[in-house]
Amino acid sequence: MAAPAYQRIKAWLLDGIAAGQWREGARIPSEPELARRFKVARMTVNRAVRELAAEQVLSRSQGSGTFVGPPRAESTLVTIRPIDAEIRGRGGVHRAEVLRLGAVKADEPLAAELSVRRGARLFHSALVHREDGRPIQLEARWVVPAAAPEYLAQDFTAETPSAYLLRVAPLARVEYRIEACPPSDQARRALDLAAGEPCLLLHRRTFSRGAPASSADLWHAGGRYRLTGGF
Repeated sequence: MAAPAYQRIKAWLLDGIAAGQWREGARIPSEPELARRFKVARMTVNRAVRELAAEQVLSRSQGSGTFVGPPRAESTLVTIRPIDAEIRGRGGVHRAEVLRLGAVKADEPLAAELSVRRGARLFHSALVHREDGRPIQLEARWVVPAAAPEYLAQDFTAETPSAYLLRVAPLARVEYRIEACPPSDQARRALDLAAGEPCLLLHRRTFSRGAPASSADLWHAGGRYRLTGGF
């Protein structure tokens, strides 16, 4: 299924900026010009430009136009690092077990989060990650097919979904939230949790080429995992 028109416009602008077609301070094509190029309504173009301005990629000036903003220096608490690399980094042995790999239809919350239509086809995977044989993370992930068309053909026991997506869908932005919560039934079974054992849930949404690429729920056994970070 083709990406929505505003996402295609965002991706086209981002590709042009990355290629040096428009450098910092350069004026990009006007909204009427973009509407003619993509054969869409101006409100569709306006959404693409507004979102890139909100992401500080573009800067809008009333009466003057829209310009490429300066590069941003960012730092985040959570670095996208595949869990197998984390485990090897502390001397452990990683093994992944694939519980599910297939296609699903986007429900209303997923459709809103991934900017697709309700009922649109998404790729879905669920894996248990083990360290020295002990389950430490349940990874449930939903992927927009346009971001990684070959996702379902991968062997995720050999390469983790995170590592694969970092390779094929260049990371532009990450959003996340962290909460302590009771485990879902799937997490309780997959992580072999004792009654009352807490879970740490990291929910993460990634963006690539100007559009959402994936959404993941990463469930961790509270007593077997620590989330650390620094600046």
